[in-house]
Amino acid sequence: MTFSLTQGGLYAITDSRCLSGTSLEQEVEDALQGGCTLIQYRDKSSDHAKRSQQAQALLKLCHSVGACLLINDDWRLAADIGAHGVHLGQQDEQLEIARRELGNQAIIGITCHDQLSLAVEAQQQGADYVAFGAFYPSSSKPNARPAPLSLLNKAQQSLQLPVVAIGGITLQRAPELWQQGADWLAVINDIFARQNIAEHCRSYLACRQPLRDQR
Repeated sequence: MTFSLTQGGLYAITDSRCLSGTSLEQEVEDALQGGCTLIQYRDKSSDHAKRSQQAQALLKLCHSVGACLLINDDWRLAADIGAHGVHLGQQDEQLEIARRELGNQAIIGITCHDQLSLAVEAQQQGADYVAFGAFYPSSSKPNARPAPLSLLNKAQQSLQLPVVAIGGITLQRAPELWQQGADWLAVINDIFARQNIAEHCRSYLACRQPLRDQR
């Protein structure tokens, strides 16, 4: 399988707090088996050795199936392990610095909250994708401002970048997000808190296929 950011799909973001009982590596492997092609390693701890070890293990898994591993916030860790790229928030180090350190081949995504203007700016600065949300109440970011579904359609009309939706996403909510114009659905809890991760991921992608067939 060859990864392409423009293909869209399911974007799994790790969170050690919602592991369902097995190891992080096993749960990510299950997500990959279920059809996820984009993984973000997200760990806010200060244990650099642990983070490096886990990220390297996940990168190996992604390489084995042609998937892509991004690192949350930390372009230095991404550079150290040779990850495919990094996801940056609005308060993180500038995209320009990450691009210079990671190179033109790296994938750099930017959080744009509920503001199209931030996405336009990110595109001008050379981002590879933009992420909007939260579209629904989120336990991962409970204080995030709500983003309207209409933002996805406006983004598709205004941007030439893949659009990621995040925040409180569940299988039941997935069809309307894809219908409104999301290319990728970034999911944390509704993947990694599940008992059968691979099967659940396949269900997400199954509900996307009819919408792809209509285009």
